[in-house]
Order: sequence, then structure tokens, then C-alpha cells
Amino acid sequence: MRPYSRITGTGSYLPPRRVTNADLAAELAQRGVETSDQWIIERTGIRARHFAAADVTSSDLGAHAARHALEAAGVAASQIDLIIVATSTPDMVFPSAACILQNKLGIAGCAAFDVQAVCSGFVYALTVADAMIKAGAASKALVVGAEVFSRILDFNDRTTCVLFGDGAGAVVLEASDTPGILATDLHADGRHVGILCVPGTVSGGQVLGDPLLKMDGQAVFKLAVGVLEEAARATLAKAGRQEADIDWLIPHQANIRIMQGTAKKLKLPLDKLVVTVDQHGNTSAASIPLALDAAVRGGQVKKGDTLMLEGVGGGFTWGAVLLDF
Repeated sequence: MRPYSRITGTGSYLPPRRVTNADLAAELAQRGVETSDQWIIERTGIRARHFAAADVTSSDLGAHAARHALEAAGVAASQIDLIIVATSTPDMVFPSAACILQNKLGIAGCAAFDVQAVCSGFVYALTVADAMIKAGAASKALVVGAEVFSRILDFNDRTTCVLFGDGAGAVVLEASDTPGILATDLHADGRHVGILCVPGTVSGGQVLGDPLLKMDGQAVFKLAVGVLEEAARATLAKAGRQEADIDWLIPHQANIRIMQGTAKKLKLPLDKLVVTVDQHGNTSAASIPLALDAAVRGGQVKKGDTLMLEGVGGGFTWGAVLLDF
């Protein structure tokens, strides 16, 4: 049995519709909601995001990203024996987006399930896949983050609707004789459920509560920088590595100030920070694999580099993964 797991391929996909801050400001103005390109950039670093068409689902986006990752890994879909999809916006109540994605890839039989940890979802899913490969329960896993957050945004609330976008990212994780994933660290604190949530559900064919995203931005910001630093340091300690060993920090792409704050706390120069939030916005569970794939295909991340992936999201959840690429 091969005792380690390694990422052998990455992929991503963005819906064709790109919405700049100016585009969004014009749309919001028709609703009587005032914002501007400058206001959004100063507070978030976001310049554009992508929105999916009304008939496009998370599994649709995930299937595109998955095919790109499989191609990069040189792995046929039929060889995959585990599919994990991280999403907060699944196609339906059930079955899982992972099962729907499995069907779209034309395969059957392997384990397939969703992980719901909001913006930390990909870190959670990657950790689960790593553990299953190390336990011998899988040898070739497809780990996907896919979201259509535009469906749950309140476009009358300028503090949240300008932040999020749609997209998907994926990796192929394979059993290996050499270390890839070095250490992981996951946490949650349900005391903070209320600071970032969609407080609605379906009952008897009716929506109970509010099905749109609610966020206390200041509370999220304060928690995020602290827990991301703690998770990164804990992961480094487990792996016996130092901050200086990190070639690239690839955090959840939520807010440029949070990302830069985390890099500074880890004493990393900002040129080691992978940034896609300016073009993608916050794509929740998709943001880390999207950023990873962009960095790989853009020539930043190369084989042998040491990467720190970390995310924080509603729940309140957070975690980190240290890996040799």
C-alpha cells in the first residue's frame, strides 16, 4: 500500500459571464442600491466576478473543472475511485452534487459524497480524501469545490452581494510512494453560527426563514486572520516545517486585506501570496482550487514547491493543508 497522497492534476472552470464592479454597480443602481468600483476595491480588492446562467448548477461547473483536472493528471474518469465535492450550493436537497457529478463524468460504482464546510469546504474535502487514501480506501480521488453563490445573494445588501461569485476548481489526488500532503489541521466553532449563514430551510414545500446570505463582516474579519494564522502554524508544526519553507500561500480568496494580513503574520513576503480574488471574487469552496489551478497554469506554482492552503468560512469553520506539489 502506498502510504502517501499527492496532487497529480488541477483544473478549474468559470462561467462565461464576467461581471465587473462597474457592471454590478449599474445593476444595483436599478434597485436603488448605491455602490461603486472604488468602494468595492478599497474594501475587498475585488474587481470582477463570474455569475452562472440560471440553468447552470454547481455540478455542471464542477464537471468542467473535473475534466480539466483529469486531463492534467493523465487519469481517465473510469480510474477514479472516490469523488468528494465541497459545496454550499448543491443542485438539489439530495442526492449529493457528487453523485450528480459522477453521472456527468460517465462513471459509476465509486464512493461519492458532498462536504459542507462553506468556504473551508475544499480544505475539509482534501483532508478527508487524503485520510481515505492513506487508509487504503481509495487510490485515485477527485476532489472538487463548486459553487453558484449568486443564487443565495441578497442584491439589496451591498455589503454582501458585491463579494461573491460562481465557479469550480478540482484536483486529482493519488496514492504515492513519496509525500505530497504533509499535514492538515481542521477546526470548527459553532458558537459563531450567526455571523455568516443562510438562515433558511425548506419544509412542506415552503421556505422557512430567510434563504439569502447574511454576514457580520467585521466579526468575520476579526476571527479570520487569527484562526488562519493558528491553523497554518499548527500544520507547519505537525509537518516539522517552518514558515520559510512555504513557497506559496494559497488562502481562501475572500478579502485581500485578510489574505495579506495572514501572509504578514506568517512573515511571508506578499509576492508568495497567490491572489485571484480580484478577478473571481469570493467563490466559497471553489476559491482555493480555482486559485491553485490558476497559479499552476500561470507558471507560478511548479513541481516540488511547498504550498500552504487554508480556508475559513461559515460554521464557523477553518483549516489548513501543507503539501509538496
